[in-house]
Amino acid sequence: MKYFWILFLFCNFSFSQHQNKKLVWEENFNGSKLNDSIWNFEVGNGCPNLCGWGNNEAQIYTDKNHKVENGILTISANYNGTTYTSTKITTQNKKEFQYGSIEIRAKLPTGEGLWPAFWMLGSNIPQVGWPKCGEIDILEYIGKEPHTIFTSLHTKDSHGNTINTKKTKIETIEEGFHTYGIDWTKDKIDFFVDSILVYTFQPKLKDENTWPYDQSFYFIINLAIGGNFGGPNIDNKIFPQQFSIDYIKVYQ
Repeated sequence: MKYFWILFLFCNFSFSQHQNKKLVWEENFNGSKLNDSIWNFEVGNGCPNLCGWGNNEAQIYTDKNHKVENGILTISANYNGTTYTSTKITTQNKKEFQYGSIEIRAKLPTGEGLWPAFWMLGSNIPQVGWPKCGEIDILEYIGKEPHTIFTSLHTKDSHGNTINTKKTKIETIEEGFHTYGIDWTKDKIDFFVDSILVYTFQPKLKDENTWPYDQSFYFIINLAIGGNFGGPNIDNKIFPQQFSIDYIKVYQ
């Protein structure tokens, strides 16, 4: 009977996440390179405007630390003895969405100092800046805290501090591919790991400082190294490491 209820709950969460929604966009990483009508590369170390990408990160982003092969995007974190390199891509001004169920299937890299993420920023960031534009962190993982997934949000009300967050312990999360997603409506954002509900954000007061989630957002995929969250210690023996993404899907 116990296993029946576990299966029931799993199926119930999985069904409800996409219930009465249609698949409106998907990225399956077909072909041999990223589609430049969808993806932008952010390169360098963020200087002069945002050195260390705002988090004292150690890596330099390039447009070379990745490959698309057999329907999988693989981002590689490398270290050559002096320099850390990786890749960061966004859909800013190309693919932006407001509301819906959003899901990524990915396999995590492992090792102290690594910080893979799948997240979203408000499309009005050029006008209002961060964190007033809002941020949705669908997947964050840091190698220094194994078996743990972080799901978080940033708003002006939180002043950039991660107060709207949940840490979920999953002992097997580093093994193979897993799905990470949100169900985002005008009222709340539910976060899922492998279709299991792990966190709900639903502030009682909704204004521009607590709820910037009434506009379109774009996607970001990156593999950071070190930084305020991922570091400060980096195990140089772990490199190279790969962050692999099978697909992204959006239902509305």
